[in-house]
Amino acid sequence: MGGTGGTGGIGGTGGIGGTGSGHDGNRDRDRDRDQGRDTRDTARFEKINPYADLAALADPEPEPDAGPPAGPAPLTRRTYLNERDESDDPLGLGLRSDEDDPHAWTPPNHRRRKRGLRRFAAVSKTVKLLIAVLVCVAFLALSDRFAVLYAQNKAEEQLKNSLHLNANPEVDIKGFPFLTQVLGKRLEQVDVTVPDLAADRVSLAKVEASARDVRLDGDLPTSISGATVGAMDGTVLLSFDDMNRELGASQVRFSELGPNSVRAVGQLPIAGHELRVRAEAHIRQAGDRGISTDISKMRLDIADVAVYRPGTGKEEGLRLTRKAAAEVSRQAAKVKSLLGVPAIADRIGIPQQTIDDALSNEKKLHELTGAPRFIEQLMKVNLVDVVVDHPWLLQKVGIDPKILGALSGLTKPQLADRLSLSFRLPDTPGDVRLRDISVEKDGIRVKISGSGLPIGSAAKEKKGKGEGKEKGK
Repeated sequence: MGGTGGTGGIGGTGGIGGTGSGHDGNRDRDRDRDQGRDTRDTARFEKINPYADLAALADPEPEPDAGPPAGPAPLTRRTYLNERDESDDPLGLGLRSDEDDPHAWTPPNHRRRKRGLRRFAAVSKTVKLLIAVLVCVAFLALSDRFAVLYAQNKAEEQLKNSLHLNANPEVDIKGFPFLTQVLGKRLEQVDVTVPDLAADRVSLAKVEASARDVRLDGDLPTSISGATVGAMDGTVLLSFDDMNRELGASQVRFSELGPNSVRAVGQLPIAGHELRVRAEAHIRQAGDRGISTDISKMRLDIADVAVYRPGTGKEEGLRLTRKAAAEVSRQAAKVKSLLGVPAIADRIGIPQQTIDDALSNEKKLHELTGAPRFIEQLMKVNLVDVVVDHPWLLQKVGIDPKILGALSGLTKPQLADRLSLSFRLPDTPGDVRLRDISVEKDGIRVKISGSGLPIGSAAKEKKGKGEGKEKGK
């Protein structure tokens, strides 16, 4: 019993001692908790970063924007050195991968260059020869075109000097290749356009010619002194605009009337009055180098009172217009003045007894002037001869007597000369002829042809021979 009790006492003491130690530990933790100490097990604490305090002194990172920026993702910087960084700059030094740099240096690929050389070497000699030929042909063609431009400029200078032109002509050399033609001293075709060429009274607005079989003179191919045209065809234009400007002293405008006719309408100053003039000009060929015009149906309108047609024909002279004749027939005083002149009464074609009765009886005068035929008969009376002895008649009908005096001195040829469109081609060496004339909307167009036309030194040589023949005669 005593052994058992001792054992139990020891056990109880041990149990009590163990229990006492546990209570002491709990008391220590309660005391630490009351003092604000960490009561967790130190075995479970994370490792302390010795650089955490230094990292806390750095500038704060900028806050990210609301939305992700367009383009590649921005590089992120680490807060701590031992913190893992998933960006392309793990060290935080602002570096980036070469894969992101389009201009990054790459070692030369010598294999690719060698591969290209091997491919060119693999091309057959025929293809290489063909490529070389094509390159040579392209170079020769380019040289040929440059030679054409040079020759065209020289030809334009020669034409401008020989024809004394104010504007530069245009020369277009046809045919390919040009250099072979030059070496052969013969050109197939050359097109020439000459603007504003003086010719008599009216300038030629444009001369277009196509020369064939052109033989070159000079030390070829570096120096070309002249040429001789074998055959030539072309057109000459006399524009109405030039006619209106150069013949504008009479203030006359020209326009198309028919295939070979021109209408002229304008104003002529006569005796201080502007008289309206109208005429028709019929174009015809005059020899081999000129054209002339036949002027017809000329008339001068004196306001709305009378019409003057120069000449002595049946329809020519000074006559009243329908409006003026009707106005006179309604005024008894003017009618009596006209019928009181025997020459007028005779030309009207009314018996003298009827006129005498009308002059003495108002009723019969009204019957006479009211007849439809009276106005027509009055319009047919030519007042030119009558007013010479009775100048007061013009004032009765509303015409200034000075106008008739000026019109009497204006003969038909003089008026026709003011409206003349005749001209001749300028004298040029060689055989140049007119072939056809037509009137178009923009002017008078003339077709020309020629052969054996010398240019430059050839023209001077031919001119010298001609002068020598004249002296020999």
